[in-house]
Amino acid sequence: MIEKILLADSGTGNTEAMMKVLMDIPLIQRAAVTVLHVVPSQVSAETMASKWEEGGRTLATAIQNLNLDPGKVTAVLREGDPKDVVVQVADETDASLIVMGSRGLQGLKAILENSVSQYVFQLASRPMLLVKDDLYTIRPIKRVLVAMDKSDSAKEGLNIALTLLRDIKGGELTLVHSVSSLKAKPFDITSIDANQDPVLVAAAEEARKYGVTCKLAAPEGKAGQRICQLAEDRNIDLLILGSPDRRPTIAKGLPDLDKVLGESLTDYVRVYAPCPVLITRMKG
Repeated sequence: MIEKILLADSGTGNTEAMMKVLMDIPLIQRAAVTVLHVVPSQVSAETMASKWEEGGRTLATAIQNLNLDPGKVTAVLREGDPKDVVVQVADETDASLIVMGSRGLQGLKAILENSVSQYVFQLASRPMLLVKDDLYTIRPIKRVLVAMDKSDSAKEGLNIALTLLRDIKGGELTLVHSVSSLKAKPFDITSIDANQDPVLVAAAEEARKYGVTCKLAAPEGKAGQRICQLAEDRNIDLLILGSPDRRPTIAKGLPDLDKVLGESLTDYVRVYAPCPVLITRMKG
């Protein structure tokens, strides 16, 4: 359940537009929202004072533009490294969802160019909604795609999709399980029967309980490319996929090398998806 949202607002990009779209969904309307703006530390006190004042204006403008319920919104202005502050505030507020912008940088390039979203994506143990800066139009959420597998994080993604869609009139869910051994042709719509992929059948059964209209797809080939192409072909408004955390407990505070190097499915999709991407990761 999404009860507490952390919106990391830099004053640029599509995050405010994304938040406005989310606020049209009954589930999200009941959530408490923390709007965070981080002011990077400056060399001189004079410059710091100026940046602090500018950050305050940015934060006030965001609150005004979003037109949120004053009783459910908290404004937070912090000084520090945005990468560290976002993770810290997410922990402090016990956020159910982090919403933040992304330049869509991949792998080492993201690390070398000090990508805040890439850093938070690696270290946060919470669902994250990444919205690329100015690369697509933010549309009302009607069509949601969930990439399924057997992981708990994928099941959590399905649960989020269903709780969002059950109150959206005309909402539609696409479930995709891309496995190279499946016999379905790329992007074929498969029917719900016992002969189909068990992961999709189980997910579709869960969707039926919520009364959510559901389509299944079992594209062959490289999963990341197929998922992104399917999202493009079906004009998906929100793509959800799980990101299982395979790091041992002792390394939870360290970067996930697969994601640093851009070798994971999640890293590919967050960079190349034609719509906002919500990534789920189960808390350790």
